[in-house]
Amino acid sequence: MRFLTIDLGDKRTGFAAGDDIVGLVQPLSVVEAPTRALQVRASMRAIDEYGPDAIVVGMPFNMDGTEGPRAKLVREFAAELEKAFRADRGPHARFALHFHDERLSSFDAEERLKRTGRTHGEKKALRDALAACAILEDFLRARRGDGTGG
Repeated sequence: MRFLTIDLGDKRTGFAAGDDIVGLVQPLSVVEAPTRALQVRASMRAIDEYGPDAIVVGMPFNMDGTEGPRAKLVREFAAELEKAFRADRGPHARFALHFHDERLSSFDAEERLKRTGRTHGEKKALRDALAACAILEDFLRARRGDGTGG
């Protein structure tokens, strides 16, 4: 199964893709998308380009496992994305949507970037896509049952 992962941010949205057969996860892109409309448009473009079987959206949980204050915004985004998908593909079109814990995904991305020797600007351009990779890697581990993913 092919997955597209979306890591929503206030200014940028990161995308990563992978599958649960090979387990390979790769960063796709980071898009400047400071509004919901731009986030949905960028996500629809990524869906069209990658053709996933399912979408994983990073969910901002607190460290105690409860949904963080941004969780409502993520759920609203997901509803808008489903609406745009149906408008584009027909009223009965659906895609499998999963929310997955994004705690520490940005930290993971930062740790990966520390070792690259890239400039600050280059790191900034990759950070959100690598955070999306971390979310998808954890999601796939959780599906296989060999991780602590949420």
